[in-house]
Amino acid sequence: MKYKIGIDVGGTFTDFLLAMEDGTSQIYKVLSTPDDPSIATMNGIGEMAADRHITVEEFLRDVTVIVHGTTVTTNAVLTYRGAKTGLLTTTGVRDALEMRRGIREEQYNNRYQNVTPLVERYLRRPITGRLDYKGDELEPLNLHDVREAVGLFQAEGVEAVAICFMNSFAQDLHERAAAALVQEMMPDAYLTVSHDILPSIRFYDRVSTTVLNSYVGPILKYYLKSLTAKLAAVRYNGVLLIMASNGGVISPEVAIEKAALTLLSGPAGGPVAGIAYTEIQGYQDCITVDMGGTSFDAALIKNRTPFVTTVGEINRLRLALPMLNVVTIGAGGGSIGWIDEGGLLRMGPQSAGAKPGPVCYDLGGTEPTCTDADLILGYLDQDFFAGGRMPLNIDRAEQAIRDKIAQPLKMDLYEAALGMYHVINVNMAAAVREVSITQGQDPRDFPLVVAGGAGPNHSCMIALELEIPVLVIPRESSIFCAAGMLMSDLKHDFVRSYPVRLNDIEPRRFTGVFDEMKAEGVSLLKKEHIPEDKVRFVYQLDLRYVKQYHEVTLEVPEESVYAGDYQAMAAAFHPVHDKLFGYSLKDQGTPIELINMRLTAVGITNKPKFLEQEFAGSDPSSAFKKKRRVFLPLARSMAEVPVYDAHKLRFGHEIIGPAVLEQVNTTAFVTPEYDVMVDRFGSFTVYLKDRADEIKRRIFT
Repeated sequence: MKYKIGIDVGGTFTDFLLAMEDGTSQIYKVLSTPDDPSIATMNGIGEMAADRHITVEEFLRDVTVIVHGTTVTTNAVLTYRGAKTGLLTTTGVRDALEMRRGIREEQYNNRYQNVTPLVERYLRRPITGRLDYKGDELEPLNLHDVREAVGLFQAEGVEAVAICFMNSFAQDLHERAAAALVQEMMPDAYLTVSHDILPSIRFYDRVSTTVLNSYVGPILKYYLKSLTAKLAAVRYNGVLLIMASNGGVISPEVAIEKAALTLLSGPAGGPVAGIAYTEIQGYQDCITVDMGGTSFDAALIKNRTPFVTTVGEINRLRLALPMLNVVTIGAGGGSIGWIDEGGLLRMGPQSAGAKPGPVCYDLGGTEPTCTDADLILGYLDQDFFAGGRMPLNIDRAEQAIRDKIAQPLKMDLYEAALGMYHVINVNMAAAVREVSITQGQDPRDFPLVVAGGAGPNHSCMIALELEIPVLVIPRESSIFCAAGMLMSDLKHDFVRSYPVRLNDIEPRRFTGVFDEMKAEGVSLLKKEHIPEDKVRFVYQLDLRYVKQYHEVTLEVPEESVYAGDYQAMAAAFHPVHDKLFGYSLKDQGTPIELINMRLTAVGITNKPKFLEQEFAGSDPSSAFKKKRRVFLPLARSMAEVPVYDAHKLRFGHEIIGPAVLEQVNTTAFVTPEYDVMVDRFGSFTVYLKDRADEIKRRIFT
C-alpha cells in the first residue's frame, strides 16, 4: 500500500490526512508544538506508523509524497520574532517602510499608530546611485557605501540582508553589484534581492516584500532543515512539498529561497479543497470557511478559480506576491470571551491556543472560550471529544463563564454561553461578507463549504446570518486544509512591469516578456521533476483606465496573447471593472493602460482519488447514537435532538434537523431550519428545508 500525507500546522492542532492509493483515507490530529512545529509533525507520523504496528522507518518507505503547510513564517511576522535584518536602499527613500504609500489607514482615529517596520532605521542604509524609470543609469552605484553598510551589519549581528533600489524592476545592474559584495563579505547571511522576488513597479510594495522575505527567510530555512533532517533520520526518500500562499505547492529549496511565498501557507489549502468537494455536485462556485482552534479563514471561488490578490497584507505589512484572497480573523474554538470597557461582550481575537487551551480541556486554562460555550450549549459531548480520548470538564467551563461573563453582565449561564456563541458567529459572518461583497459577489449565490474542527458546529448559524441556503460539510472537514494540500498543483508566479497604453503595445516586446517568464517556469518545474506535457500556463494582465490608482488583474487566453488581440483584452476588461467598482468607462472611450504582465506556471500533479459509496437508502437509523439536550439558538430553549455517528452515515441517508452529527475530530450542529443529505463521496450537504428537490437532483445526477 502506498500513501500520501497532507499536513497542516495550526495554532492549536496539527492536522494530517493520510490518503491511500485505493481511495480511502484516515484523519489524524495532534496538539501543535509551537516551539518546534516539526515535533508535532513527527508525532503525527509516529501515530500513523503505530496504528499499522510498524516502525516509522517501515511506514515511510511506502509514503510517496508529503505536502506540508506551515505557519512558521506567519507567526514570525505576527510576533515580530523574525531574523535581525538590514536593508540596502537608494539614498533618500530609506523611510519608505514607515511612509508606505502615504495613505493613513484610519483617517479619523487620532490615536492611530503607524505600523512598526521590520528593520530598525539605523539598519536601513542609504546607498548612492540611481537608475531612471527605463533602467538607464543616472548616477553610478557607490560600492564604498555598500561596504560601509555591510560592515555595520556585521558589527550588529545582522542575519539577513534585503536589497531594494529605486527602479531596479527595469534594470538589476546596481542590485547585482551590491549583492555580490554582500555575499563576499557576509557569505552566511540570508540575502534577498528585489529584482529576484518582485521585479515590478511601486517601490513600497517591492521594498516591503523584499524585507519580509529576508525577515522570515532564516526562520523558515532553519525549520525546513530541521524537518528534512528528522525525515532523513527515519529514512524518508519520498517527495516533500511545501504549500505556498498562491494555492500551489513548491519544493523546499524554492521555499527557502523565497520564504515570503509561505506567509499564508496554511489557509491556502482550503480553497483548493473547496473546489474538489463542490465540483462533485456540479457547482462551479463556492465560499470556503475554516474555523480551527485559533483562527477563522474565508475564501471565495468563482468558476473553479479562487480569487487571488497581489496587494495583500500581513500584520499591516504589504506583501505584493500573488496569494489566495483569504480573509483571516481571530475566531476559533479557543477564542476567549471578554467584556470591553463599554460593557460589551467580545470574542477573541486572543486565543487560549494549544496551551493551556479552553477551560474545559482541564490543562490549566482559566479564560472562558468558544469551546467552553459550545460544551455548555450541548453542541459537544463531554465524553466523546476527540473520540473520547480527551474528556471535557463541563463543571470548570460553567464556572469560568459564570465568573467572567454571566455575573458581570447579569445573565444566567445559558444566556451568557449563547451570547458568546452568537457574537463569534456574527464575527465570522462579517468575514464572509468581506471576502464576497468586496469582490462584487453576493454570498447567497454560493454554497458554503465548511471546515475546521469547530466550523460545523457554527456553520448553520453563519449561513442563516448570511441567508445562504446550502452548505457542504466534507467528511474530512476537520483537516480540510491538509486535504487541499494533497489536491494542489505546483505553481510558480512571475511578474514583469510594462507600463504602456493597450493600443501602444509593441507586440514583439509583449510576447517576448511572456516567453521569458515561461522559460523560467519550465526550468523551475523541470527541477521539481514535472514533465513538460504536465505544464500549463496562466496569462494575466494588470490593467486600469488611464490616470486611475488601482489596477484590475485580468486573465487572458494564450491565443489572444500571441495573436496580439488587444481589443479582445479591452472588451474583457470593461465588465470586470464594472463588477468590482460599479462602473465602466467603455462608452466614454477612456484609454486602458497596461501596468504589469503576469504568468503562472502550473505543474499538474497526481491527485488522490475520491472513493464512491454505494447507495444505502434514506433511513439513517443505523447511525443513530442517542438523544441529547442542546440549545436551539432561534427558539432560545433547550430541546432533545438526535445524535448520529457521522462515520456510519452513508450515501443517500437523510437527516431531519435539528440534529447533531458526531465524528472523532469534529461535530456538526444542524439547526431546525436545515436538513442533511449524504452524497456519494460521504460529504454532508446541509440545506434549507425547501431546497430538498434541488439537492436530490445534484446528489443523484
